[in-house]
Amino acid sequence: MRILLGDPDSPHVATRGADEGVGSDVMVSRTRNALTLCRPLEDVEGIEIRLHGTILYNSIYRADNDLLVNLHAYGIRASDAPVVYITGNEPNSTAATYLDSFERVWDGAIPAAQRG
Repeated sequence: MRILLGDPDSPHVATRGADEGVGSDVMVSRTRNALTLCRPLEDVEGIEIRLHGTILYNSIYRADNDLLVNLHAYGIRASDAPVVYITGNEPNSTAATYLDSFERVWDGAIPAAQRG
């Protein structure tokens, strides 16, 4: 299992909070809280947690060949933004596009354990 979270020290996390209207400090706190809640999983074999500093375009939740993609929209809270269900992993499919995007971010992310 791979968990990829926004780096709470990234300016993009704070910007996302301001853009959503919840406040930059709130979004940073939520991200830190998510990381704190995930910390016990770092010791579980087969689970890896990384932090990324990219712009937050969407949230992707994957189980096998099924994806739920929360499409972030400027000025809209993530909880109010649309979530689309995408299935399959054929080359050049919509699912493949999102999975490729995830892999690119994952490859550039740092292990959460390095952040202490």
